[in-house]
Amino acid sequence: MPSADLLLTFNAGSSTIKIGIFAIDGAEARRIGKGVIDFRAEPLSLSLIKGSQTFEMPLKAELTEDLQDVIDETFVRLGDHFDIAATRVAGHRVVHGGDRFTGPTALDAATIDAVDALTPLAPLHQPQALRFIRALRHLKPHLAQTASFDTAFHATQDDLVRRFAIPRALHDEGVKRYGFHGLSYKFIAGELRRRAPRAAKAVVAHLGSGASLCALDQGVSRDCSMGFSTLDGIPMATRPGWLDPGVILHLAGEKKQSFREIEDLLYHRSGLLGVSGISADTRELLKDERPEARQAIDLLTLRIAGEIGRMTATLGGLDAVIFTAGIGEYQPEIRAGVAKRLSWLGLAIDEKANAANDFTISTGESRIATHVIATNEEQVIADEALSILRGD
Repeated sequence: MPSADLLLTFNAGSSTIKIGIFAIDGAEARRIGKGVIDFRAEPLSLSLIKGSQTFEMPLKAELTEDLQDVIDETFVRLGDHFDIAATRVAGHRVVHGGDRFTGPTALDAATIDAVDALTPLAPLHQPQALRFIRALRHLKPHLAQTASFDTAFHATQDDLVRRFAIPRALHDEGVKRYGFHGLSYKFIAGELRRRAPRAAKAVVAHLGSGASLCALDQGVSRDCSMGFSTLDGIPMATRPGWLDPGVILHLAGEKKQSFREIEDLLYHRSGLLGVSGISADTRELLKDERPEARQAIDLLTLRIAGEIGRMTATLGGLDAVIFTAGIGEYQPEIRAGVAKRLSWLGLAIDEKANAANDFTISTGESRIATHVIATNEEQVIADEALSILRGD
């Protein structure tokens, strides 16, 4: 393939889309640019980084359900900086692959319908990716498209780990633990093999506005804090994490709340925002001296440490703890809070290394190695898209 060929990745969030621009360089996808559109902003704009340059490009297109006008204008804007006509394939992050998709797949009419059929398992996330897939298919019907699934990396987990203690028929219908953030964990697993090969049994903490942990054994997923949905596990920016099902029964019964009210509470009004009543952003909470802000941070570090302890039992031991994603990579106070609660495991961090966000932040005497690794979901999407394009 000529080096001028391009590959695009689309990482759709609840309110943003991250676009990766990659050059196809032999057997590798090499990032040459990245863009972000924040759908909460008015007017819409494409923020593009190319090398050391940053461009803010307002978009005239109005935000519609099918996104076709926005995608069309985005391609025009990207074409001002890259040879977009040379795009060979577009790869998409899709949150849920169910039991059907345990690896990346080429997207055609049949597979798009199959991805859509999984929407009940991820009602707030799946439609976002499908909007971009269908808009791109409409505007560029001959462009190859692929899907990379967040759940696929966790398909290696034992059936016992994935099972809830509910009637078997429900499990067989798909009510089970799936796990998410798999593209991030796949990238981190590769980095561990390259940079810390002795960390055979590791727990990775992907800490962002959405947050989870994953237990890796020789780079293979064995457990994840998120289960059937992205609500499960540790507290997040606006999601509660673990919650007694009786709370839902109480809200629906005694409180007479509707399905939509409960859904809004769980996805948008809980977590750090709910506990603090101040903010969903850990940066703001760390600067706030009010006790409610401190309690939200303390609850977060308590639950993270508790989950690491649980996963140590799943793994049968622990060699390393890895912090990644926005909070994990850039907030030493959170890492220090977690480490303090894990001192019983023999984990000790170096204050100076931690403050500098170094790769290794544990002390030489620490029994558990502790690392900070930047994640790169778009690179995984690009690598998997290129693999499908090449027929590997």
